[in-house]
Amino acid sequence: MLYNYNKAKNKLLTFALDDECQSFFEKNNCILELAYCKLIKNLLTESEILFKQIENTDPRAKWGKKLTGILLEKPTPYPTYFEIRNFLEIDLNLLINYQKGEYVEELIKYADIFSSVNPETYKYLGRVFWNNELYSYGKFFLEQAKNYLYTDPELHVLLANLHLAEGHEDKAIKSVNTCLEFLPHYYPAIALKRKLMKN
Repeated sequence: MLYNYNKAKNKLLTFALDDECQSFFEKNNCILELAYCKLIKNLLTESEILFKQIENTDPRAKWGKKLTGILLEKPTPYPTYFEIRNFLEIDLNLLINYQKGEYVEELIKYADIFSSVNPETYKYLGRVFWNNELYSYGKFFLEQAKNYLYTDPELHVLLANLHLAEGHEDKAIKSVNTCLEFLPHYYPAIALKRKLMKN
């Protein structure tokens, strides 16, 4: 396969990383992408060094340095509100799909700390697990999110979809109705309620 940047990046982001893809990033000085390759291949110290090289010019690398610090169990500054909002879900999804269970576990140990910086953290975590059909984990984090964001309409729609995926239509309807109490014209809840009423 002849690589260009878009093909190599697509391989990385569709969980199909191979040696040729990594080699392309090395030859073309794609430091951020190479850092993620190293992370996925369990070369955390090398990954951290690469992230450090560009952390002052790339916000994703600044987050990546903190991420590798956490995974290396080193004292690490807390991520910012925007780092958590912009990168936590994406990277957790990456780790899940590359079957890095030990990294996922290490990252979610920081859920309380992250939520002290960004109250939506538990919702982000729940959404990633739900999207990956890991429903029991998704439910756990979405239920935790209610302690921080009870009036967030999106949270209750996520819970409704999760209940529906598990076959609990009555719980799904209850979650949708809770959402509509807070925001009566919230279209995702209205659309889901219509779907549920047809069944």
